[in-house]
Amino acid sequence: MEKKLALTALSALGHEQRLDIFRYLVKAGPDGAVAGEIAAALHALPNTLSANLSVLSQARLVASEREGRNIRYHADMETMQSLLGFLMEDCCGGDASLCAPAFDALKRCC
Repeated sequence: MEKKLALTALSALGHEQRLDIFRYLVKAGPDGAVAGEIAAALHALPNTLSANLSVLSQARLVASEREGRNIRYHADMETMQSLLGFLMEDCCGGDASLCAPAFDALKRCC
């Protein structure tokens, strides 16, 4: 991952509601959720939700697909894995055993 994309993704996640949206979509799994479900679950106003989903999409953290009149959103786990890889690229000075707990935690969640 390039530094500029990492900064864009981190900036997008540095907002309370966008972080909540991303975490909600992670919990939703591969099926994702339509905008109305996200709004209801997070008590978000539609226009605010739309703006935040747009920021997350531009950061490549969220993908979407049209389903008739609805748009279904999914967390883009490939981008998140790339971001985490970027952040931990030179972890622990090359001693992989020191980073094992962090990588084990990632394996459990994903």
